[in-house]
Amino acid sequence: MNTFKFCLKDTYKLVLGCLLFSVPVFAQDFQIGAAQYEAYQQILEGKKLGVIANQTSYVDSVHLVDFLIGNGVEVVKVFAPEHGFRGSEDAGAVVKDGVDAKTGLPLVSLYGKNKKPSTEMLRDIDVLLFDIQDVGVRFYTYISTMSYAMEAAAEHGIPFVVLDRPNPNGHYVDGPILKAVNTSFVGLHPVPIVHGLTIGEYAKMVNGEGWLKGGVTCELHVIPCANYRRDMEYILPIPPSPNLRSQNAIYLYPSLCLFEGTDVSVGRGTDTPFEVFGAPWFADTFAFSFVPKPNLGASNPMHSQKQCYGISLKGTTDFERPTAINLSFLYMAFEQYSGQKFFNNFFIKLIGDGDVQQAFLKGLDEKSLRELWKNDVEAFIALRKPYLIYR
Repeated sequence: MNTFKFCLKDTYKLVLGCLLFSVPVFAQDFQIGAAQYEAYQQILEGKKLGVIANQTSYVDSVHLVDFLIGNGVEVVKVFAPEHGFRGSEDAGAVVKDGVDAKTGLPLVSLYGKNKKPSTEMLRDIDVLLFDIQDVGVRFYTYISTMSYAMEAAAEHGIPFVVLDRPNPNGHYVDGPILKAVNTSFVGLHPVPIVHGLTIGEYAKMVNGEGWLKGGVTCELHVIPCANYRRDMEYILPIPPSPNLRSQNAIYLYPSLCLFEGTDVSVGRGTDTPFEVFGAPWFADTFAFSFVPKPNLGASNPMHSQKQCYGISLKGTTDFERPTAINLSFLYMAFEQYSGQKFFNNFFIKLIGDGDVQQAFLKGLDEKSLRELWKNDVEAFIALRKPYLIYR
């Protein structure tokens, strides 16, 4: 089989002007799970492998697929999550199946008509391996892709390997717990908006709590990061999706993404998505403005070609490495809104709890609103304890 050549010029990284983040600062012996090949070599040897990966799946400067093939592993298929294998598709856009031009490997979409691998997709696979950088937020869909893949693996008796990576928002837990009635692909399980788990810890909890359909469990192998602590600041080396282009955006994402359930733009279609927010109807309130335009990762952004007025959080220090979701942005926008309906139907899926939404609409202040989920978050922190890998 030909070596997989994951060429950076084919990804949106170069199109965005090589927007690589700062190199994370760690102890010299820190390693992501993927880099510790000796820890999972025996699971893969002599097996036909399906890899769930995207543009973040790198071991140093080598893409994981290239790395595995270089170590003699028989990779037979690659599965792609939301935004596609190259990480350039719009949020919510259907990702199509295809064939990698350089290797001939089948590229199978898990973000289209099938979000869960089918029997046919798994027919020639002995082991499924997941290695995608997550950001630790319930509505970021990579954890849903992983959960459906785990479910399929369990149903077909296929071992499931997770190569763990740090969670850039892993140092805190906050937000309402998802209620079952609001379950969707942007929230499958009863966890807070910010759950504080790495992707490997999340997999362990999903498996251990029986959250897979029918309570099935898969043969799960998590390869932990070496010499990682939860309080370490992890600066992502590669943007995890087209509209999270900076560390600041990743930190602001749990707070600003709630605007996706409103008529407020979060800057999709600009150079600073998730670092600004605004709308045309803020014209009399704020001087700062931006104009969303179609671009890579946002082909039809909210308020496209319209002047939006609002607030820029780019380059600020007040919101670096937050310890809680910032609700002041939402309150600020709501107070300025003069329309009939501030929230759309998507908001309930993002916030996860209808009681919280109704309390907000009735004018409950921020401190009191937070009290609505305080006990639930404390219970979740206790529930997740057996699944923690890192201190």
